Amino acid sequence: MQRRHIVLLVVAVAAVSTSAVLIRAADNLGVPALAIAFYRCALASVILAPFLWAGHRDELRALAPRSRWLVLGSGLALGCHFAAWVSSLSYTSIAASSVLVQTMPIWVALAGPLIGEHTSGRGWVGILIALVGTAVIAGASTGGQLTNPALGDALAIAGAIFAAVYVLIGRKVRQELSLVGYAGSVYAVAAVALGVAMLVSGTPFVGFPAEAWVLFAAMTAGPQLLGHTVFNHLLGEVKASVVSVALLAEPVGATLLGLVIYHERPGAQVVLGAIVVLAGVAITLLAESSSRPEVLASGEG
Repeated sequence: MQRRHIVLLVVAVAAVSTSAVLIRAADNLGVPALAIAFYRCALASVILAPFLWAGHRDELRALAPRSRWLVLGSGLALGCHFAAWVSSLSYTSIAASSVLVQTMPIWVALAGPLIGEHTSGRGWVGILIALVGTAVIAGASTGGQLTNPALGDALAIAGAIFAAVYVLIGRKVRQELSLVGYAGSVYAVAAVALGVAMLVSGTPFVGFPAEAWVLFAAMTAGPQLLGHTVFNHLLGEVKASVVSVALLAEPVGATLLGLVIYHERPGAQVVLGAIVVLAGVAITLLAESSSRPEVLASGEG
């Protein structure tokens, strides 16, 4: 690794670590979870749209019908991921939500046999350790202003599972589409799906405080573009295992920001569970990344 790779990793980790606190800030302003998820996907797709149209529309036209359905499914899974994870932050702590959504590689490994990939023995050890840590967090009694920690934890895990579906589909479709072609398409599908969900549920699209629009822009510019875009760039230059393990720093950064900004101190049981989960995920990542790095290195937060 070169010095610039380390700098980019630090920038990307710092950017994605702000995601949870930005969402919590929007939630505190009374912005519905679906609206937060919608504008994050919609703004990202708007930014990518010119690049998609200018340099990648031919590859989209050349897609086989089956691949187009896969892109649609991937976008729907991504929309569900954001809807579930953003909602989780209304009920559980930033620490618990950020850790549980990072279990995505575990669910990818568990689903591996569906695409003909099997987890190694060391990978299964990591999965079992992470699941024990998840149970510890789920069993934590977190009081304060949290309305329903158990529901929040369940939504965060659901977000991780939907992210795993998104990544597994992406493994197949990315063989036919460039990064911009794929990301631009699935962000647009996710935005449309979330928009429909808002219409059906009666969630407003406007009428939010001015600060909310600043937060929407910050989520797009920070976690989405400076975060995951930089991670995807680094995957072309450094080992996937390095990027994957670096992503595990996101819950640490998010928890520290939650502590400083919201004085949200995670309980001892949540901290213990978080350490166990991240240890299990790290073991799984290191065991499996060499066999399918593009799957286990990807993530959304």
